[in-house]
Amino acid sequence: MGDRPDILFLFSDQHARSVSGAYGDPLGATPHLDALAAQGVTFDNAYCPSPICTPSRMSLLTGRWPHEQSCWTLDDMLASDLPTYAHSLGAAGYRTISVGRMHSIGPDQLHGFSERLVGDCGPNWMGVARQRLGPLVGAQGPSGPGPDGLARSLALSGRGQSGYEVVDDATTQAACDRLAELGRARQGGDDTPFCMVAGFILPHCPFVARAGDYDRFEGRVPAPRLPKPAPGAEPEWVTQWRAEGCTEAADAKAVERARAAYWALVHAMDVKIGKILDALRGAGLGENTLIIYASDHGEHAGERGLWWKNTMYEESAGVPLILSWPGHLPEGSRCRSVCNLVDLGATMISAAGAPALPRSRGRDLLPRARAPDAGVTGETFSEYVTDLSSPWTGKETKCIRMIRSGRWKYVHAEGDRPMLFDLVADPDEIDDLWDRPEHAGLRDELKARLLAGWNPAAIRAEVDARCAEKEILREWGRRTRPPSTAQFLIEDSDNWLD
Repeated sequence: MGDRPDILFLFSDQHARSVSGAYGDPLGATPHLDALAAQGVTFDNAYCPSPICTPSRMSLLTGRWPHEQSCWTLDDMLASDLPTYAHSLGAAGYRTISVGRMHSIGPDQLHGFSERLVGDCGPNWMGVARQRLGPLVGAQGPSGPGPDGLARSLALSGRGQSGYEVVDDATTQAACDRLAELGRARQGGDDTPFCMVAGFILPHCPFVARAGDYDRFEGRVPAPRLPKPAPGAEPEWVTQWRAEGCTEAADAKAVERARAAYWALVHAMDVKIGKILDALRGAGLGENTLIIYASDHGEHAGERGLWWKNTMYEESAGVPLILSWPGHLPEGSRCRSVCNLVDLGATMISAAGAPALPRSRGRDLLPRARAPDAGVTGETFSEYVTDLSSPWTGKETKCIRMIRSGRWKYVHAEGDRPMLFDLVADPDEIDDLWDRPEHAGLRDELKARLLAGWNPAAIRAEVDARCAEKEILREWGRRTRPPSTAQFLIEDSDNWLD
């Protein structure tokens, strides 16, 4: 093994970085993540490659932007011949283990990992019946209104249990058990280094939490801080997304209930992470382990009248990111450099001395983590492209990309007006500077960099062609019902609402 570290990557789904003590939240939802941050480096300006699950996760695997691997929606498959950081680590002699959430569609449910434990909550194929959520069906995202016209995610929220947490319980136990086995093997002389990814579904909605966790936050979570923008103060696509989500009819009680449950789900996830960290230490494996925590995208949680993700606002495109490596990274440090989840593969590869992925866009974060820059430097991108083949991607096609360059964020939406924010002077993104004459040169410069190598017309043509192809794949799935090789089956009885 030598000086090469073991790697433990804790990867959640839909965690708003603001709901964490490490990022300023005062409600105590994340004591274990806060302790991890105290032992390592917290990144203040980390972003996802796409503010939706599958493309974000697939880009993290390969280090490529979504448009470079034609993976934009929840129904797009990552090609099996694209090398991932797991392939690279395996090629360097690492034992690679994926536990729980990966959210990969198609026949390849390994993408370079040598082991896959527990699996995903949903099927591996399009057209196959989705996970069973019993009375919570439709509450897992923007699935349209319930009988009262309110989004089902908000109407079906509060105290209870989602089957997603049952999957995360199994993921936690499997990760702990496997760490114990690895510890015993290490004590027996097996010096093979490992990379384990523990993938959680929490705190992804449904906004339903177990009684003990919900009661901890009921009545304590404040109302959303950022108001819904005035008419005309935001691009039309954002206004349409808010309307399509059917959240505008939400009353104060529904918002309060859903937010309390969201904080409770974050806390439940944090407790599970604490168990895995305890298992790592209990197995005698913590001394030379690079620990990473991140989420695939954020959650609006009612800010600006928005819920879920799907926008380029900080609540959605920004992600929490913590790196800890005893003796190698400073403790209790913060890094303001702009970075992205695509950088994590390059970081793990660097720490392991593994072969670099030839066409990865990822940049090793270890030099920045070792000497955090107090200034806001660096540049990254995020993109959001939808089609009409799936109800999960909205009722209208969208082709959107964001560039974060230093203090500036510029958002290009094909067919709509842009957005421009100074995130140092205006971290809440209230003052959109897109039409200010004094910023015309900056806006044009950022637009040119954003569009370099990113052609919306070509992307739209490819998306439309793939949409027709996916209809055949979806109908094939409906008729042939192929078995899923990596799925944890949720039962209707695993879901309830008090």
